[in-house]
Amino acid sequence: MAKQRKRFSMLLASLMALTLVLSACGGGKANENGAAEGVGGSSEKPVELIWYTIGSPQKDVDRVMEEVNKYTKEKINATINMKMIDFGDYTQKMQVMAASGEPMDILFTSSWAFDYVQNARKGAFMQIDELLETHGQGIKEVLDPAFLEGSKVDGHNYAVPANKELPAQEVYRFNKDLLDKYNLDISSVNSLESLEPLLKVIKENEPSVTPYAIVSDHMPLMPFDYVIEKMPMAVYMDTTDYKVVNILETEELMETLKTMRKYYQAGYISPEAATTTSVDDLFKSGRWFTDRSATQPLADNLWSASYGYPVTSTPAGDAYVYNWSVMGSMQAISANSQYPEKAMEFLNLLNTDPVLRNMIDSGIEGVHYEKIGDNVMRNLEESKNYDMPTFSLGNIMITYLNENDPEDKWDQFKEFNASGKNAPLLGFNFDTTNIVNEIAAVQNVKDEFWSSLMTGTVDPEEYLPKANEKFKAAGLDKIIAEAQSQIDEWRAANNK
Repeated sequence: MAKQRKRFSMLLASLMALTLVLSACGGGKANENGAAEGVGGSSEKPVELIWYTIGSPQKDVDRVMEEVNKYTKEKINATINMKMIDFGDYTQKMQVMAASGEPMDILFTSSWAFDYVQNARKGAFMQIDELLETHGQGIKEVLDPAFLEGSKVDGHNYAVPANKELPAQEVYRFNKDLLDKYNLDISSVNSLESLEPLLKVIKENEPSVTPYAIVSDHMPLMPFDYVIEKMPMAVYMDTTDYKVVNILETEELMETLKTMRKYYQAGYISPEAATTTSVDDLFKSGRWFTDRSATQPLADNLWSASYGYPVTSTPAGDAYVYNWSVMGSMQAISANSQYPEKAMEFLNLLNTDPVLRNMIDSGIEGVHYEKIGDNVMRNLEESKNYDMPTFSLGNIMITYLNENDPEDKWDQFKEFNASGKNAPLLGFNFDTTNIVNEIAAVQNVKDEFWSSLMTGTVDPEEYLPKANEKFKAAGLDKIIAEAQSQIDEWRAANNK
């Protein structure tokens, strides 16, 4: 997944004109203290909101937030204390902090990091149905209803989804300078195995380049819809009986891991892949050849603008609408927040006000980027010190276009959304109440084996059976049985 990418976004297209009109109306409401917003000089002491979000911590975060806080103090009498946690560490650190009652107001959550559904059910997040009505009307007007409806947990909303594309599609991305240098053709690349001839050329000729750039939470692309993202129980994408399988026992996983092992031994994958949580340094320096990432319309333009050199891609799979794509990027309000109304006011402003949204996304105008049109921007050299993951920060529809983006960019998103196929488990949310201990035990086993297996660091023929044995001892079969029972009930209730 291209979680790491500056200006990489996953969004649902809507009318830009509508978002701009709404954003112009975002600063005149009364806050919960009765202070007028948008006029400045309130006699009330400004509220500081603590915001935990995902991404490689950036050098200029404090510098940018100083400017952000001047704006938000005037608009909603609040300042923001942004705390970034790297992708590979986010889930574990947030679990510890949430359990310990660490002060926080807003926090990133998703299907793949700090699991949204599970933490909503555990009480980590505040139910926001009423807050959306009283302090989040702008969000409801700009966000496609499918996101709020699709992200309900047991009938209620616990986080604000990012305005993004509905389907998810994977691509293989390439450093185009290296493709051109060696006259490499990617037209036949459509699988992990088909990368091999290209990786071989780069390995033999570019000793300082990582041929296949992956991180510790890498998950090879396989034909499964997972019951819980990146856990070893799933149904096949083309299932008709909705049978939950243990993917550790499938031929697809073994063959894929053999390929990963082959690539690791050939030196196509970094020896440190299993313990690497970020490869941002490779992207910034251009010392990579290919990786796999989630895409969107015109994603190549975004990546190229971010890195300062051309990036191109080719599809690795079809576009599907999954639970995790609907819930792929969300902002929750902590159940322990002292200022839930103010937190929702900030999220409302973030999702409707282009000035705030672009400042948090791209930094300070004239420092990190320059405007070259009403809603078109170009990154400057200093952008390397503020390289934020756009998809994780709210409504993408009001971010500036890159200089190579067409004016109909959002129309292309509509077409992309229409092309998505529904994944088999779309709309099913697994309730783990009856298997809490087993889930925890399986997670511990996953922590022991997953990264080394999925990155090719160890021999799957030796370690996959060992891992499967430990997963079963931890209770994987019981989890699968519980999942199967719930899926059967869900199918019957929904005529699947």
